[in-house]
This record gives sequence, C-alpha cells and structure tokens, in this order.
Amino acid sequence: MDLSTLNIDSEATLERIKSVVNRTPLQYNRHLSEKYDAEVYLKREDLQVVRSYKLRGAYNKIISLTDEERQRGVVCASAGNHAQGVAFSCNKLDIKGVIFMPGPTPRQKISQTEMWGNGNVEIVLTGDTFDDCQKAALAYTEEHGMTFIPPFDDLKVVEGQGTVAVEALQDLPDMDAIFIPIGGGGLAAGASYYLKSKNKAIKCYGVEPEGAPSMQAALENDAPFELEHINKFVDGAAVKKIGATTFAIAKQLLDDTRSIPEGKICTCILELYNKDAIVVEPAGALSVAALEFHKDEIKGKKVVCIISGGNNDIDRMSEIKELSLLYEGYKHYFIVRFPQRPGALKLFVSEVLGPKDDITRFEFIKKTERERGPALVGIELNKPEDYETLIERMKEYKFDVIEINKDQTLFEYLV
Repeated sequence: MDLSTLNIDSEATLERIKSVVNRTPLQYNRHLSEKYDAEVYLKREDLQVVRSYKLRGAYNKIISLTDEERQRGVVCASAGNHAQGVAFSCNKLDIKGVIFMPGPTPRQKISQTEMWGNGNVEIVLTGDTFDDCQKAALAYTEEHGMTFIPPFDDLKVVEGQGTVAVEALQDLPDMDAIFIPIGGGGLAAGASYYLKSKNKAIKCYGVEPEGAPSMQAALENDAPFELEHINKFVDGAAVKKIGATTFAIAKQLLDDTRSIPEGKICTCILELYNKDAIVVEPAGALSVAALEFHKDEIKGKKVVCIISGGNNDIDRMSEIKELSLLYEGYKHYFIVRFPQRPGALKLFVSEVLGPKDDITRFEFIKKTERERGPALVGIELNKPEDYETLIERMKEYKFDVIEINKDQTLFEYLV
C-alpha cells in the first residue's frame, strides 16, 4: 500500500467530532516514571465518554454516511467497546443500530451498550469470538440492507482513532515514543500514521496480548492471517485476524510489535488500581505492561502509553489477581501424592511449607480412599524466590509431586 495516496486527516476529524468526543487528559505518571527512569505519560482514553477510544472511529464513520444510509440503520460486531461507541452514536444521531456481540462478552459491557443506546439499539449475542459474531453481523447487514460499521478495518474508523494521537502530540510536542494497543489494528494504524507524518523520529510501538497475536502472525506471513485459537481473556484486543487495511498501514509505520503475557497485563491492572486508583480493562493495560520489555530503550525518554479503555467488570478481579500471582511466581499448583504413612499431611504442612506460605486450595482428586489418593494443592508463597526451597523440601520428605503450572493442558483441566 502506498501511504502517500491515503486520504486520512485526523486533525480535521478531531475538529469534526470534538463536540461529541471528550478531549482526554495526558497525565504524567510519577511511579512509572521513577520505575523506568523516563517521563511516562498516560493518555487516559478510559475517561472517554464511553470509557474507551472506540467512540472516535465509530462516530466519525457514521457521520460520514449519507442521510439515506443512516436512515436505513447500521450494524456492528464488537466485543464491547466499539459496540458502546456505535450505541452512543446511534442515540446521538437518533438512528437504529443492531449490535452483534460474542457470547462470552462481560455483562458489564453488554449493560453499558444498552445504556448508551437508550432504546436505539438491538443487541444480538452470538458466537464464541469476535470473528464469529462479525460473520453473523455481515450476513445480517446484507439481508436487511443496512450499513456495516467496521470496528477497525476502515479508513474512516482509522482516521477517527488517529485523533487520540493528535491530542497526545498537541499536549506533548516533544514526545519520543508511544505505546499503542493492537487488536484489529485501527488505533495502531491511525496513531502511527498521524505521528509519523509529523515526526518520523517518534518511536511507535505496537502491543498485543500473547494469547491473540494477530499482528505478529500477519508480520510472519506478510499478510493478515487467521489464528486457529486465541485466548479471549484480553477481550478488547482478542482478534483472530488483523484488518487488511490496518495491517498494510501499521506494518510500514510501527517500529516494533510486542506480544505481552496475560499474567503481566493482570499485574499492571492491579498496580494501576492500587498505586493510581485507575481502573483499566485488560486491553487498557497493554501499553503499560509493555514498558518492562522496552525499559532500556525508553530510559531518559518522554513516553506516552495509551490507556485504551476502562470497561472492566469488577467480577473479573479475582481472576485477574490469580493470573497475576501465577505470572509473578507467587502462586503454584501441584498434584501431590502423599506417602502412605500416618501423619503425612501434618508433615507436609509443618515441614514442607515455609513459615509464611499459605495453602489456598486443597482438593482430593480421588474420591475414594482419600488418605491414599493424590490431591490438588494450591500454594501461595511469601516471595517467588521461595519456590526452589519448597521443591527441595518436597523431595527431601519424599512427596511425589507434579508441577501443574508447567503443564498448560493439565492446568486448564484441573485449575
């Protein structure tokens, strides 16, 4: 794709949508700046009207339609944030919208979409992933003669998402680098296109979840490539296949793309909440999680992290904490076959466990002859460094164990 032929003007778009879209703050973050010896700023799209940047692209696309197209109504497919942007736009413009969402979409995002639509939208839950529900949405669009509003793979959507970068550069003209979350690539394409057009020296880093690396797969295949399986945990960025248009732009402009483990993302969610009282969804923490993997490159630099969204269901917090503890090495699961001798369990608790270790789960796997059967044991350590000595004591006292954390299939089955 020849980028010079593209008609993308995010500066003009910002003027066109500024009466509807919040100008979100670019906030200096002290604890991240001290941690990475850099000036780290957070672009707070979690403070957007619908708590994500998605409103920018959705509204820009819908107002670009003809009156006749808007009167026939619009359709979209979304895991939540694009849906809310479309719903808000439908209510604002008083048009009909039909919104397809994957079945596992968090209830919080469904409720928010209903609220922003305010009676102007119908929600259809279908499929297990975004890609499944998009196929259903496209079929519905054609059948009913409506207009499909793409979540990312559209130049008007890309242009709208690029307004995030317009505001950030206006607020920090001498930025050195920016970290941009990637799902379908709309934000990455729009932000990098604008920033590189203004200053090619600005480093644009793309960040995606390790369980849904659609950009990495496309780069390896030099074309959008559909992943067979994805981890849907980072629901705002869990896309099987990046957009064709967004990939064509982003691959030329991003300086690097990094896949971030879900556990690391969870750690960042908890740190942002505990240290800064910022509530982010998993996709919203992607950019901050990436700092650890670029700490040498950003030292002494002025860095922007786009907090892409804050639509996090509070019911997910226990899962988020669990994944963080597992990733950081505090929590471990074992299958323990206790020696067939009296007092074996007491010995395990008193001699094998460290003084500050805690059993968080204990469940016999065999339902009969429990005193001789294996048990699923979850242990939370006082510090990750205690793991090696825990294993040594298990061997010393002849406890036969299987480390479940190291076997993903077994972990998913038992835990």
